[in-house]
Amino acid sequence: MASDIAAVAAELTRMVAADHQAARCANSEDPAEQLVWRRLTAQHADRLREIMDAHGWPTAELVGEDAARAAWLIAQHADRQLDVQRRALRLMEQAVADGAARPRDLAFLRDRTLVNEGRKQIYGTQIAGVKDGAPIPWPCEEPERMDERRAEVGIPPFAEYIAQFSIA
Repeated sequence: MASDIAAVAAELTRMVAADHQAARCANSEDPAEQLVWRRLTAQHADRLREIMDAHGWPTAELVGEDAARAAWLIAQHADRQLDVQRRALRLMEQAVADGAARPRDLAFLRDRTLVNEGRKQIYGTQIAGVKDGAPIPWPCEEPERMDERRAEVGIPPFAEYIAQFSIA
């Protein structure tokens, strides 16, 4: 069992390295590069589904910090496989309730899933685009409470968050 878990941890870490390498293709103007990204994230989501079937949510306690973070990123990027995102969200909600996952990561995954469902996000973590050099978030539930909700899960205020994306 321990060797299985070590193999899963190593696999998750390899998958996220490939994800980082291919991420530049996500918004490429070249459809072939976009397809590379889509195929990779679909393969990773399929594998994450199998891992969740076998082990539940890959927490840091189970697979180590790096692999747990990798699982979260793979779920984040499973945009075209809402079943995987929703399942990861449910499992991660329980992991957060048990103190085994970070509320901040759950907030990002919740927003990403909501946006992919065509609904308003809660924490303002998902950016729709850039207008006049400033990032614009996807619509958000109760935008006047966004920074309060962000603070509850350890995310900086929205203005501080988007400053890192702003085009000077």
